[in-house]
Amino acid sequence: MTAIPPVRNRRAALLGAVCALVVTGTGLTGCSEDPDAGTNGIGKLAADKIQSKSVTAAGAADAVRLSGTVVTSGRTYKLDMRLKSDGGSGSVTSQGSTFGLLRVGEQLYLKADADFWNSNGDSGVGDSLHGKYVKVPQGDPSYKKFSGFTDKDVLLSSLLTLHGSLATDGHHDQNGVRTIRITGDDGSGGTLDVSLEGKPYPLRLVRAGGAGTLTFSDWGKSFAVTEPADDDTVDYGKQLPSS
Repeated sequence: MTAIPPVRNRRAALLGAVCALVVTGTGLTGCSEDPDAGTNGIGKLAADKIQSKSVTAAGAADAVRLSGTVVTSGRTYKLDMRLKSDGGSGSVTSQGSTFGLLRVGEQLYLKADADFWNSNGDSGVGDSLHGKYVKVPQGDPSYKKFSGFTDKDVLLSSLLTLHGSLATDGHHDQNGVRTIRITGDDGSGGTLDVSLEGKPYPLRLVRAGGAGTLTFSDWGKSFAVTEPADDDTVDYGKQLPSS
């Protein structure tokens, strides 16, 4: 009994048969499967060139959606953010608490439920802050800590880095989009999947040292960031409640 070969093997066998069929006048002179056929061509470049073009494309894009995890200072943050040059919005989850971030220009807002505020040092204040956009003063430590999650240029410049010797690691697929993967130190320095379709945007990043995995989507798809209504906003002045 002969086993049915996998689809890929059947396709390769068929391709081989077609390529072997050289008929005078047909113009067939041989053929092969080219993984870069119909792509933007960066798969044929050296790894450092691929990374450079990817970083350039990311920097030039008007907007991006970023989701996944980032591990920093021993704490894991789960992010789902939409970012552009003049603002950003989305959610962050850490240690079981989820809160929203909104930045319009230089003004940063934090939005959370009563449990978040009550569990972070000010028992009882949560009811008045529940679902409100709380202004984060620029002098408050929270501003520096969280504004980076809403800043496209700052966040991407710190994330899109592989460590060690760069190399390519074959062709892959990210949510139906063909990619070329580059690695740092055979993967221990991180991996980055770069789109082979359209502009060479980064699509998936595995950070070095187990520092998180992120996916990037909606490149160039703009969105609005607007100041929340006054009756939905709380302003504590120069300092937030202790948290």
